[in-house]
Amino acid sequence: MSPGKQVPQGEAVAPMAAGARLEAMRRRVRLSRVAVWTVIAAGPVALCVAVASPATTVAAIPAAKPIPVRTAAAVDPGGYAQVFIAAWLRSSANDETSAQARLAQSLAPHVDLPGVAVDAQSAPSSVTSVRSAQRAGGAWAVTVAAQYADGSVRYYAVPVAADSGSSSFTVTGAPSVVAGPSRAEVPKSPYAVTVPAGDLSLAVGQFLAAYLTGAGEIDRYLAPGVQLSAVSPAPYTAVAVEQMWAVQETAAAEQVPSDGTAVRVLASVEARDAGGRWPLGYELTLKARSGRSEVAALESGTAQDGGS
Repeated sequence: MSPGKQVPQGEAVAPMAAGARLEAMRRRVRLSRVAVWTVIAAGPVALCVAVASPATTVAAIPAAKPIPVRTAAAVDPGGYAQVFIAAWLRSSANDETSAQARLAQSLAPHVDLPGVAVDAQSAPSSVTSVRSAQRAGGAWAVTVAAQYADGSVRYYAVPVAADSGSSSFTVTGAPSVVAGPSRAEVPKSPYAVTVPAGDLSLAVGQFLAAYLTGAGEIDRYLAPGVQLSAVSPAPYTAVAVEQMWAVQETAAAEQVPSDGTAVRVLASVEARDAGGRWPLGYELTLKARSGRSEVAALESGTAQDGGS
């Protein structure tokens, strides 16, 4: 191009810059179109992949087993009724300010006090709760025995109400005089075998002497693993086995049976002290070991680790 037709440098730069910007815009448009078609195409592809993929199994979470909740057993109000009857029988409407009258009224606010005559029977020597029966709605019926110095016994039925937590009680009405509990029939004793005097009765006598009089160490008469403490202080000075019965026939043998043989016996005992003689009864289990009988359980008392 001739110098006369040349374009000035500043005028040529402007069209070139505008062209570059236009080309950049075109590239962005093309990229945007590609992105849109990619998104559109991804929909069917993703659907096909989901259909072709194996189904996912969702395992149901097993329901947790309910944990049993132990509720506290209802508290027997027998002691409450016993205290009330003891105070009620020792109080009088003629003296409502006495300690026994105030106690009875605090336990049973709506129950009248008895009107005691001057020459009335003396107060009971002991009062004992002998039976409690729970009824609906927190109500109880408690039978209380009052024993007097002349040997007579009178039974009272006391109505008692308890709150939902069995932490509070109230006597809700006047006591009733009722007949005492009937005597239950005694079941047939399992101790039907008479044990003659011999090694077994001697072992029982030596053990009970150590247990009740402190004569010798009690451990020497116990089977391995049995823990038992002698009565302390020793209540008696002498103990003698009067008669003994057993459940097993082997207890009647004259000799000690083979090792490991166990027998249950009931010993009728006479214990003596400065005050006189006292008939007692003891149920024991004995086991044979090395030619001797050892005490494995004292069922009439408290034993641990092998005892009853």
